[in-house]
Amino acid sequence: MAYIRDIWRFPDSNEYEYKFFGNYGARGEKRSPKRKATPEQIAKQNQLNREKKVRRLIKANFSSEDFWVTLKYPKGARPPLEVVKADFEAFLRRLRYAYKKAGTPLKYIYRIEVGSRGGIHIHMVVNRGEGILTDLEIQKAWTVGHISFEHLYDSGGYNSLASYIVKPPSPEAQKHLDKIPEEERKELIKYSGSRNLIRPEPERKEYSHSTVRKLVSEGPTPSPGYYIDLESVVMGVNAYTGMSYIHYTEIRLDPIPRGRPRGTRSGAEKQISCTGATEKTGERIRQW
Repeated sequence: MAYIRDIWRFPDSNEYEYKFFGNYGARGEKRSPKRKATPEQIAKQNQLNREKKVRRLIKANFSSEDFWVTLKYPKGARPPLEVVKADFEAFLRRLRYAYKKAGTPLKYIYRIEVGSRGGIHIHMVVNRGEGILTDLEIQKAWTVGHISFEHLYDSGGYNSLASYIVKPPSPEAQKHLDKIPEEERKELIKYSGSRNLIRPEPERKEYSHSTVRKLVSEGPTPSPGYYIDLESVVMGVNAYTGMSYIHYTEIRLDPIPRGRPRGTRSGAEKQISCTGATEKTGERIRQW
């Protein structure tokens, strides 16, 4: 096999990953010798993989009109994890009922997180319900504290948001995590989602050497109706597997109109930019 191309397709963008052997597929080149990765390098790669997985999960299920919600407890409250989980389950029951009554599905991704001061809060991506005042229903469903709302703002991807959902605990938060049992600790570093989420799988195809050389030398060409997000282009050689790669995203020139669902309010929420466009160029050219 010369190399493979994986494509993840989303409503307004497509992500491409080319992974192949040798020096950019040059004919006659041999695969580079393997080197053993350090635990730190493995941890970094695992973190990048988690970010990619969550970003694609968001892109496949949510749009810029959906919500980024933080469920909080009153200042100074320190409920134990079992109480937080019970409160969140009750919140989901109330919200599911409101969505079901309106005849619209409820989709969400969430993470229960401990803060730098030891307080627990819940981050959540949730879809805007059709025919209901979604923000009011969320406020009514969370009866034990207060809530902050932001719109998702999709402009080339949800890199920052995905990174935030799967980010490792801060050193301050880790000190609090170290004081609780290991099983509870696991609950505070993982993310979960509703069962009805679309879980994207790539389209895979095998290619020849010559096609790879042209791709690397001339750069990727967008499909008709798309443009290449230059911030997304990453290429190099994996020093630990000897495998070359190029990754990039193309974005639709005219996004598919989604519109504002019925029964919603404008101007009630802030927007959050999730482009990740402030990353330095040098940080994008990684050894994957």
